[in-house]
Amino acid sequence: MPPTTAATDGPDTVEDRLRAAGWRMTVQRRVIAEAFDQRRRDGRDVHLTAEQVLAAARATLPDVSLATVYNTLNDLVELGALAEVSPDDGPRRYDANVADDHQHLVCVDCSRVVDVHLPTRPTLGPDARHGFDVAGVEVTFRGRCPDCRAA
Repeated sequence: MPPTTAATDGPDTVEDRLRAAGWRMTVQRRVIAEAFDQRRRDGRDVHLTAEQVLAAARATLPDVSLATVYNTLNDLVELGALAEVSPDDGPRRYDANVADDHQHLVCVDCSRVVDVHLPTRPTLGPDARHGFDVAGVEVTFRGRCPDCRAA
């Protein structure tokens, strides 16, 4: 198993996060990281499924396997270089935006996921925690995206 480290205060790209964590940069890891990094450079929100990562990786490396993609994605989540997002009953998605505190907006028709930056982070007061030690907050807004509304 690769070494683990938090990615939230460090390098900006998934590939940089892998290098900073001391991972050996295989060609498979590079093309998987590039699936996220290119979309981020294009200014797009990045919430890819494993199948979308596989298709992007195969454009450069046709023999990369779905098992390699899943194993690498799981390792990247454990490392903190990606966040796993499960916004609906569909496939898991992987979010390269691990540095910004944000929530998600999900289209109920096409499952598109968009980052939402709230002015304040939702919190629970002591009485609402029911004795829980709250470790994280996930808020998901659901609706129909402009493309689905227009269809």
